[in-house]
Amino acid sequence: MKHNHGKPTAAGKSSFDLIDVEVFFRELDLRPGVSFLDLACGRGAYSLKAAEMVGAAGTIYAVDLWPEGIEHLKVRAAEENVLNIKAMVGDAGRRIPLDDQVVDVCLMATVLHDFVEDQIAEEALREVARVLKADGLLAIVEFKKIDGPPGPPVHIRLSPEAVDEMLLPYGFTEERLAEIGPYNYLMLFNRS
Repeated sequence: MKHNHGKPTAAGKSSFDLIDVEVFFRELDLRPGVSFLDLACGRGAYSLKAAEMVGAAGTIYAVDLWPEGIEHLKVRAAEENVLNIKAMVGDAGRRIPLDDQVVDVCLMATVLHDFVEDQIAEEALREVARVLKADGLLAIVEFKKIDGPPGPPVHIRLSPEAVDEMLLPYGFTEERLAEIGPYNYLMLFNRS
């Protein structure tokens, strides 16, 4: 993965502040007891909110290549007494540090375009397919293919059609596409 002075591409930026969080989580429909992977979680804003929803019986796996983000999340989780988050440093382009088929829901929030830019999208998607359960759900948040700011330059952005095409070889079928704010969309995929 490309490193900018030791930081992964877009480290520290989060789409969490740009989206309609309520709509996002309504679409995602997380249930108590679910295992949730926040891949390239950054500082873990999505992880902390998801932790409330899956409850004590659920598990949040928060993985990022950026150690400072993981450290920040661990500190916040401890401060807020959130016990169901397992935050770990890991490189999605090499190996997600989880066993096969342990995840019910995997979230990739505005990271797929970075993985494409860093030329690790294939490896990362193969890893996601490996850790997701057979009936697992993959949630992808991306920037609409419009000029920013916020977000990356328009030529880096991925249209829903491009995302769909990218995921097909890994056995994912689009379940639905949802608007989650003025800048972003959410796509939900099932294993076919």
